[in-house]
Amino acid sequence: MYYIGIDLGGTNIAAGIVDEEGKIIKKGSVPTGAHRHYTEILKDMAELSLNLVKECGLSLEDIHSVGIGSPGAPDNEKGMILYSNNIAFLNVPMRDEIQKYIPKPVNIENDANCAAYGEYIAGGAKGTRISVTITLGTGIGGGIIIDGRIYTGSHHAGAELGHMVICVDGEQCTCGRKGCWEAYASATALIRMTREAAAKNLNGTIMKLVNGDISKIDAKTAFDAKRMGDSIGAAIVDKYVKYLAEGLANICNIFEPEVICIGGGVSKEGEYLLEPVRKLVYEKFYCKQVPMPKIIPAVLGNDAGIIGAALLAKQL
Repeated sequence: MYYIGIDLGGTNIAAGIVDEEGKIIKKGSVPTGAHRHYTEILKDMAELSLNLVKECGLSLEDIHSVGIGSPGAPDNEKGMILYSNNIAFLNVPMRDEIQKYIPKPVNIENDANCAAYGEYIAGGAKGTRISVTITLGTGIGGGIIIDGRIYTGSHHAGAELGHMVICVDGEQCTCGRKGCWEAYASATALIRMTREAAAKNLNGTIMKLVNGDISKIDAKTAFDAKRMGDSIGAAIVDKYVKYLAEGLANICNIFEPEVICIGGGVSKEGEYLLEPVRKLVYEKFYCKQVPMPKIIPAVLGNDAGIIGAALLAKQL
């Protein structure tokens, strides 16, 4: 039997056909077009999935179920996305819409939770009892796995780790609050800090790296500048590491996971990022008498969300 996994993002819709062991047989993607009405977006999700089934030489009889990872707060019992901040979804009947095209059971979960479940099934958190996966992207996605099940809170709206406040009355977050971890440790926050610093030093290394075009600064630029020995790039990275470690330390002290998997674009810096992060987190870890949680790169990359979504049926 095979499973359809769909990872709905603000930029792209990714989908895959996944086998019982969590291996992706075939995958593909199309632009989300997040400005469109939800019916158009969901239609594209279904059509992409059906095309992949066909390309694999399968029929719907070979498909057990469909799993969808979506930004926002899901209600799987009702088959809805109650609210999404990054894509303008409000009480979207996702299951009913998808079943217009694919008459199979449809399970819905938060996209970051699906990534965490994917890492638990087939990635860096495989074999653990308690794990957390953090995705450093446009925002900060977080998923918690306890005893093989996704922790979502009493009404499926919990585990929004990116929206814990680490600085009261701090930077404005898109959620409406100020000082959220996401506003300091996401890729978006890193880009903002880098651009602010570059604007104050127009002849510096950072601006040279982007040929004087401040709009070309991305989440990699400050790291590149630091590697070149630039003091401003180093200061930005050090500040970012401090913010990232603060949130991770909170997670360690609350959940004491065996493993925290770090994914998303910023995680591509590898040990250049994670080594100093670990040092700070371990200094802030409350109980020094127990093994420290491991902080490691996520293994599955962008496939984690597809795998986790596809196999949602296994934990229900």
